[in-house]
Amino acid sequence: MTRTTYSWSLHCSSCSATADAAGLPTVCPDCGAPWLVRYREPPAPAAKARLAGRPWSMWRYREWLPLLESEEPVTLGEGFTPLLAAPRLGEALGLSDLWIKDESKNPTGSFKARGLSAAVTRAKLAGVPGFTVPTAGNAGVALSAYGRRAGLPVRVFAPRTTPPRILDQIRVFGADLELLDGHIGDCGRAARAHAAAAGAFDVSTLREPYRIEGKKTLGLEIAEQLGWKLPDVILYPTGGGTGLIGMWLAFDELRQAGWVTGEPPRLYSVQSTGCAPVVRAFEAGADRTEPWEDPQTIASGLRVPAPLGGPVILRALKETGGAALAVSDDALAAAERRMAQLEGVDACPEGGATLAALETLLAEGRVRPDESVVLFNTGAGWLYRRN
Repeated sequence: MTRTTYSWSLHCSSCSATADAAGLPTVCPDCGAPWLVRYREPPAPAAKARLAGRPWSMWRYREWLPLLESEEPVTLGEGFTPLLAAPRLGEALGLSDLWIKDESKNPTGSFKARGLSAAVTRAKLAGVPGFTVPTAGNAGVALSAYGRRAGLPVRVFAPRTTPPRILDQIRVFGADLELLDGHIGDCGRAARAHAAAAGAFDVSTLREPYRIEGKKTLGLEIAEQLGWKLPDVILYPTGGGTGLIGMWLAFDELRQAGWVTGEPPRLYSVQSTGCAPVVRAFEAGADRTEPWEDPQTIASGLRVPAPLGGPVILRALKETGGAALAVSDDALAAAERRMAQLEGVDACPEGGATLAALETLLAEGRVRPDESVVLFNTGAGWLYRRN
C-alpha cells in the first residue's frame, strides 16, 4: 500500500506533542490544547509568480494550505474580499492610511466561510460521514453551506438568542438546527455529545486544526493587496480567535518565505465589555483565559466566554506588540452606523467594535496618525437585523 506523503504535520500549540497529517485529531491528547499546522518548508519563490494566473479566491494560495497537489477543495469561491480604503473615516479620525477588510462579501456573508471551506475540504477527503458545530451564528451558516456543497449532513447547535436571520440562513441550507438556552459553550457540549453518539465530525473552533488554515488566508490577502507590504496595525474582533491566530501564523510564514520584510503588524484583539475573557487575561499578564461569567453582548460573535485558543491568542498579541481591549455595546453599535454612513460598509456589530476600539487607541496615543491601520468587518450587518 502506497503511503501518502504530506507537506505538513500537526504540532501542539502548548506542549511538544506531534500528530500525523493523515488523521483528523481533535485536540492534543496530552494537554488538551489545539493543534497547529506546520509545513516542512515555505513555498518556493516561483509560487509567487504563479498567483497571477489563478482565480481570485483563497485557494489561489494552495501552496500555503493543507491540500495535496492532486486534491480539489470544497469551495464556493470564498476569499479575496475587498480591502477598502476608508478616506472619510480616516479624515474624521486623523488617520492618513486607514483600510477596512470587508469579509461580508464572502459566499455565506462572513469570514467563517474561509475556515469552514478548509475544514470541510480536509474532513471530506478523510472520509467523515457528516459534521456538527456549535455556533454563535455565522459558523453555523458557513458549515451548513459547505456541508451541502460536500454532499454531507450537518447538525448545528445554536443559542436561542442567535439573530433570527442567521438562523433562517442555516435552515435555508438544509442543516438540522437545534436551539438551546444558554451560550455557545453550552452548544459546544451538545455538539461534542452528538459527535460521540452519531460519529459526526466536530468542527468547533480550534477543536480541529484546519479552520485556522483557512483563516490564515486573511493575512496572505492583506499582504498581496498592499503590494506585499504589511500594515502597522490590525484590529480584529475576537470571539474564538481563529482569524487572529491565523494571521499571526501567516505573517510569520510570509517572512520566513521572504515574501515580505519588516516587522509584523501589531495585532489588537477587540471584545465587548459584556464578554471580555481575553482582555481580562491580557491586562492581568496571564498566559491563559478564564471563563467569563454571564456573557452578554449584542455582538453575538463576541459572546464566547471560554475560548479554547486563549493561550495562543495571548501569545500572538504579546509577540506582535499588540494588546486586547473591550468596548461597550453602545460604542460598537454607534461605530457600526458610522462605518455605514461614512464609507458605505454594512458592518456587523463585531466590525463596529473594531472602529470603536481604534478611537480608544488613538485617544490614548497607542496608534499614531501616520500608521497604516486595517479594521476588520467580519460579517454582513443585515444578517443581524430583526426588521
